[in-house]
Amino acid sequence: MRTLLITGPGGSGRTTVAAATAFAAAREGTRTLLLGAGPEDALGPVLGDADLPRLTVRRVDADAGFRADLAALQERAGGALDLLGASRLVPEETGPLPGAEELAVLRALRDAAASEDAYDLLVVDLPAAPRALPLLALPEELRRVLRRLLPPERQAARALRPVLGRLAGVPMPAEWIYETAARLDLQLAAVQALLADRGTAVRLVAEPGPAGADALRTAALGVALRGLRLDAVVANRVLPESEAAGWLAGPVAQQRKTLDEWREEHTVHPVAHLGRDPRGADDLAALAAPVAPAVTGPVRWPVTDRIAEDGVLVWHLPLPGARRDSLDLVRRGDELTVTAGPFRRVVPLPSALRRCTVDGAALREGELRIRFRPDPELWPRTR
Repeated sequence: MRTLLITGPGGSGRTTVAAATAFAAAREGTRTLLLGAGPEDALGPVLGDADLPRLTVRRVDADAGFRADLAALQERAGGALDLLGASRLVPEETGPLPGAEELAVLRALRDAAASEDAYDLLVVDLPAAPRALPLLALPEELRRVLRRLLPPERQAARALRPVLGRLAGVPMPAEWIYETAARLDLQLAAVQALLADRGTAVRLVAEPGPAGADALRTAALGVALRGLRLDAVVANRVLPESEAAGWLAGPVAQQRKTLDEWREEHTVHPVAHLGRDPRGADDLAALAAPVAPAVTGPVRWPVTDRIAEDGVLVWHLPLPGARRDSLDLVRRGDELTVTAGPFRRVVPLPSALRRCTVDGAALREGELRIRFRPDPELWPRTR
């Protein structure tokens, strides 16, 4: 199954483009699942009377997911709650906490990937890019936190925990904590595998113009830092060239200039401005949204061997739109923290680079090149 994640700046019309993309794919005979990840049913008004046999529409229900998680948590921790004399919460009387919506989206992605229903394409209408990009980073970040708090090797010594607790003089974590962490790690790993799959791509929607260009540049940088594949940019609400007269001459020229700049860096699909908010099957067909991309290889961050020439290994990180004054690198052990603009990611070093020291970095043509010099005490010696 191919997965197309659609996001963009707020107000760019990403929900309309997501609906039009799924509608176009279903019309071509592709079994398509359209997943609405926003807090409200924004897809309903856009789809209107659009009804195709090969198109299934679902919406993430954060409330239901939160209530189910709360009930499950109280069931597993029932003994501890009774010991403390705590009264049980009624799920129907509580609202979702901050972060529940993001976790519900991740769960929906996992369920869609593991669904027994035969879908060829999953189109996800994500929130606006400032919220969507941290959401896509959650599986990797949460798994890293879990491994720090509850390292897997500790679970191997479960039989020794009572003895260790008496020796240390402090209570050891209960078994259900490790079981919950392991189950959560498996769920997050499934979502992370979906995002890294060669059939998954991100499509950014933006309205051509100065504001849209700035927001697109930032979003594209966040997509690249996460190691996600950017399929294309959908330039939404493009004015027709035939209307370049009178007061429309300025906006049309501005859009034309932005489109030319975008085409230098991205694959761009213009979507026409209909002069109204698209609603229903006819309008979605008139938008002529681009179909889903073909399956290609994953994004790679290669390491080139330049030891013979310069005595270093070079790690290449594609970061289009990055600027030198907003880049920062910090190495801690076998991990490298990369900060680019408003985004930050902690990435494990490839095995060869763990035996090296950082020798410098340079940003050239949208690519961060980090030089690593072999550490004589750790690097294998040749006879």
